[in-house]
Amino acid sequence: MSNTVLHTATLPVMESFYTIQGEGFHQGKAAYFIRLGGCDVGCVWCDVKESWDADKHPQVPVMEIVQEAAAFPGRIAVITGGEPLMHNLDGLTKSLHKTGFRTHIETSGSSPMSGNWDWITLSPKKFKAPLDEVCKQAHELKIVVYHKSDFAWAEKYAAQVGKQCKLYLQPEWSRAAEMTPLIIDYVKDHPQWQISLQIHKYINVP
Repeated sequence: MSNTVLHTATLPVMESFYTIQGEGFHQGKAAYFIRLGGCDVGCVWCDVKESWDADKHPQVPVMEIVQEAAAFPGRIAVITGGEPLMHNLDGLTKSLHKTGFRTHIETSGSSPMSGNWDWITLSPKKFKAPLDEVCKQAHELKIVVYHKSDFAWAEKYAAQVGKQCKLYLQPEWSRAAEMTPLIIDYVKDHPQWQISLQIHKYINVP
């Protein structure tokens, strides 16, 4: 990709902010989040439904996105959504790497992979299945547990990711009181899994 394309490309940015990664393997680390607009998955329990319509969010030049991220000392950039892979992310990750960032993505895996990633968190959804190519590349599989049937569904995707992929079960926030004890018991019986908690919601950061 030429420098001209990198400097003129834009992405629909719903919001961006510097915070603490609250979930999964990199929990507790400083990270700059870039939330892109646009999602065709439509989870009923999504807590950022305002991200679904990409047209409602401003198109921001890639270089401006990266410059804003670089103003903070942390060097992990987490691209999330919405569903970020609805957009071509080659230019964004190339620019972030040039600026010294590790690139992380949080995706349902339902759209083709683009970008160059240091960490891929796959969180598949029942409403639109992940692509096999994304499953095979994932570093971390995060299953949101809404009810008991989700444990069997989690095992279905654990069988599709690579052997080195980290496996996480995370209670859906509104059902955490009910699901967390079940997850604890499941992890004790199936120690290849770990529990992921949304600590950002407990410590009141974005």
